[in-house]
Amino acid sequence: MNAQPIAIKFAKWDISPLETLSNSIVYQLREKLNRGEKMSREEKNWLAENLNHNSYFRTAVPLMGYRFDFSDVIRKFLVNQHGGWSEYYAPDKTSLREILYGRINQIVEIN
Repeated sequence: MNAQPIAIKFAKWDISPLETLSNSIVYQLREKLNRGEKMSREEKNWLAENLNHNSYFRTAVPLMGYRFDFSDVIRKFLVNQHGGWSEYYAPDKTSLREILYGRINQIVEIN
């Protein structure tokens, strides 16, 4: 078992209890990872998309005032695309390629 919490409240205002989000994809994915199970390709692609297209966190997915952290299962990548380098977080290169558009010159994993 992983000691990673399901989610942490980040909103300063009153929000509903965490248990009300138990039917959400992000909640179920975090529970699955805490049980030690592996992610499917669709789950990896979904996670990469939601990590890189939210304006709150780089390594977490926000939902209804809660922060679902995935820093234990993602990696940092530098991507050379359109003449410049950009930083992304994703479970693997395949899921990162899935969310990027256009020609990718190079992807480098940063440890």
